[in-house]
Amino acid sequence: MANICPYGRFTHAVVRGIPESFGKTPHEEQQNGEQNGDSSVDLAKAQRQFGCLTGALRQKVGLQLIEIPPDPDLPESWRIEDVVVIQGDTALITRPYKQQRRSEVEAVRRVLSELSLTVVEMGEEEGGSGGATLEGSDVLFTGREFFVGVSSHTNRRGAEVLADTFRDFAVSTVPVCGGARLKNICSMGGPDTIIFSSSEGAKKTLRMMEQLTDHHYEILTVPEEAAANCIYIKGASKRDFLIHRPTEEAPESTAAFQKLQDYTLLPTACSEASKLGACLSSLCLLINRKHSYF
Repeated sequence: MANICPYGRFTHAVVRGIPESFGKTPHEEQQNGEQNGDSSVDLAKAQRQFGCLTGALRQKVGLQLIEIPPDPDLPESWRIEDVVVIQGDTALITRPYKQQRRSEVEAVRRVLSELSLTVVEMGEEEGGSGGATLEGSDVLFTGREFFVGVSSHTNRRGAEVLADTFRDFAVSTVPVCGGARLKNICSMGGPDTIIFSSSEGAKKTLRMMEQLTDHHYEILTVPEEAAANCIYIKGASKRDFLIHRPTEEAPESTAAFQKLQDYTLLPTACSEASKLGACLSSLCLLINRKHSYF
């Protein structure tokens, strides 16, 4: 499996607005004894931060932005990265761990179809992928291969379904050590660069990834876990953009990002979403389409 595609070239970003129910736990989960969300989240601030991210994607990077309206009945639907994994012209609709989140895919599926992507479904519970769970925030695509984090949200059967879908690429599973999801502790910082948290758990996951790949990646280590998740995009003018957490949210990591010479750095706040375990990449789907369908 030696297939390689240019990492970071995208034309579209799909996002979903922050609903009024942001940070609230669905009624079914309350009945099961789960807490009613994070009372410390600031809805208005979260919506402002979302607006800054979408503004950066559209106005600074130059992507075509497609925004799905918020749905108050789906309080976690803004975590759009979780519900689909996209590579090339193929979109794999995932199966989030929480039953309540699985209806989030419906609006996203319509957008993907309108973009003329080939949509692949994981299938029903009783089908060939029965028991599989997979969330996009546990999937790191490097342009050469996939790493799938086995976490409380994604299991090995889910990784097997992904491998069956994207057969042109190697797929390796790694346990998520020291983070809720794989992309909480690492992300791509360029075509052959992975940004990693310096936590002990992240180092353990990194060592396992290095044992599973034949390719050498440059590693950019950041001292704060919050800084490990970034969004790398190669713009139309071949400029390298990196959307990352700002100094006020990750003060010790600023110097690490400045090592990326010739990059256009776009500090973007994500404090409210991070209180709910999310990160910058949770808020968008990046797609490469040669033509505009909207």
